[in-house]
Amino acid sequence: MKLAIAALAAAAAAVGFAPTAHADVVAYLVNVHVRPGYNFPNAEAAIGYGNTICDRVAAKMSYAELVEQVKADFHTTDYYQGAYLINQAVNELCPAQIWQLRQSAAGYTVPA
Repeated sequence: MKLAIAALAAAAAAVGFAPTAHADVVAYLVNVHVRPGYNFPNAEAAIGYGNTICDRVAAKMSYAELVEQVKADFHTTDYYQGAYLINQAVNELCPAQIWQLRQSAAGYTVPA
């Protein structure tokens, strides 16, 4: 019993001291600003657009709707181009929203 309590206390302490997720703007810019297809005029525009993705995820927009909006914004029918930008924005600019994005994308399948 004492061993179980000690293990539980150690696990709680490890979770309590786990580093918090933080934004990595440089990684986001490296991954999307220089990638062909998005054609952001400058870094500020790329960051601003990424932040709008974060805002949409935080507002619980459905993943399907988010992908369609990004595709429309970039005048593409390429699902992967839209999904890549969403993934980069959430992972690098608002990692606290990763769980919400995963919940929204659960069960999503790429349209044929």
